[in-house]
Amino acid sequence: MTTYALPEPSQPPAAAPHTVYTVASGDLRPAANTTCWPTQEKLESDLAAALVDAGWNVRRGHDVDPDKGHGFIDSQRAGIEVFKQLPPDAPLIVVEGVWQYSHHVLAGLRSHRGPVLIVANWSGEFPGLVGLLNLAGSLTKAGRDYSVLWSADFTDDWARQGLRTWLETGTLSHDTGHVRALPALPRDPETELGAALARQLRHEKAIIGVFDEGCMGMYNAIIDDELLNPLGVYKERLSQSALVAEMRKVSDEEAQQVRDWLDGAGMTFHTGTDEATELTDAQLLSQFRMYIATLRIADDFGLDAVGIQYQQGLKDTVPASDLAEGLLNNVERPAVRSRDGSRELYPGVPLPHFNEVDEGVAVDSLVTNRIWTAMGLDPATTLHDIRWGEEYEGRFVWVFEISGSVPASHNGGYDKSYSMRQPPMFFPLGGGTLSGVSKPGEIVWSRVFVRDGRLHVDLGRGTSVELPREETRRRLDATNPQWPIMHAVLHGVSRDQFMARHRANHLNVAYGADADTADKALRAKAALFAELGVEVHLCGDVQL
Repeated sequence: MTTYALPEPSQPPAAAPHTVYTVASGDLRPAANTTCWPTQEKLESDLAAALVDAGWNVRRGHDVDPDKGHGFIDSQRAGIEVFKQLPPDAPLIVVEGVWQYSHHVLAGLRSHRGPVLIVANWSGEFPGLVGLLNLAGSLTKAGRDYSVLWSADFTDDWARQGLRTWLETGTLSHDTGHVRALPALPRDPETELGAALARQLRHEKAIIGVFDEGCMGMYNAIIDDELLNPLGVYKERLSQSALVAEMRKVSDEEAQQVRDWLDGAGMTFHTGTDEATELTDAQLLSQFRMYIATLRIADDFGLDAVGIQYQQGLKDTVPASDLAEGLLNNVERPAVRSRDGSRELYPGVPLPHFNEVDEGVAVDSLVTNRIWTAMGLDPATTLHDIRWGEEYEGRFVWVFEISGSVPASHNGGYDKSYSMRQPPMFFPLGGGTLSGVSKPGEIVWSRVFVRDGRLHVDLGRGTSVELPREETRRRLDATNPQWPIMHAVLHGVSRDQFMARHRANHLNVAYGADADTADKALRAKAALFAELGVEVHLCGDVQL
């Protein structure tokens, strides 16, 4: 008889009575983890004080590593090892004061049987709120129950009552009364346009080029082919190494022509000579090679939209992708010709780029581009992080801010746009942004996400508002001053309603010419998604 060495089943520890366990998911980039660690420590201290005041004990689920200089879970393997040592039925809080990679803790959270709460500090200093929203979107896609909570320092009554509710019941609900199902749409030119464009997409099909999936562990940003293909959307899976190889074929003269065009259009570049800390001309030329190379590869494969991961794949190879991405999203941009010089590529139109290969944004920007083009509107789209916000003169004004991939038209033109070096802790090889302050105007915001194994979309309206220069400066200094910013007021959606509902760190934004046109464009978009079988949700004050 053959005898095998069977593995000994591990015995998970028992939960200590009346004890909450905490974990902290972090970045994969060591510089970001060490820089952000003091902010995380303060949040954990503030939360612990609130838990103790509520009569509970707090036990951190993993140690601070003195050699690394932080206490974050900084890889998927590290997360798996941490969760092996946690009581599987214990109440668990994921504490997020900074941006985090959701896949670091996803494996553990999928199998954890106890109630889960994700908390973040209400602060713009580091993207803790962005990290909370990405983890929430990832757990929504995974079908794992969770609750969320946010506070500046967990001394306010609202946050403390929320903690007590979760501790007592294992769940915490927030008001989402601003969300309603799509009603029967009127038969009018806009809904007929949306339905016709949906039928065209399903029949003629579109290809989105994906330069490596899974940017920064964003599980929620990957949409399976089985959900995409029924829409008529297919993936061309591309490698970022091919992008670098194509960049090497772009001549110095071609890259310089892009720079000369942008200088002529009035764009400002804040340059210096220190490669480690300043934006240099060499970094910019590399970014312009990426812009040209992306269009040439897109032409090779007949792509309708494209996404570049960059983090982690390219960050140690070439400067940031953001400047190239912003150029691609704009109607007016430097001309790029085929390799033999015989043809201009994608003349007079954007090539929609979905930043950080967020495939929910890919679908959204693809259909937005087609609707806005058909309606004679500026089809430039962008995604933003939901970074933070505060009240200003009696209304809540969001800071929507992303690392630099906005189209120039959203800033009011190239002469109102500028480029600064990306922060070294995120972008060691630098590169410039396509930055500016979003112009005032009416916007349509939206988010495609996965829930219960099917595609959903939230649609809403808002206004990009102009704030005084001093207030804009204060908000930039409170976040990332290098990055483009939008001051956004959402229609009929409060701060806490939006945070409770949103299923991603990103949202897609496009401008309408005025309020009436924006309403019409949203109606066409709702009709398109409904025709494709996507579950449509209207958020806030939406005029149909």
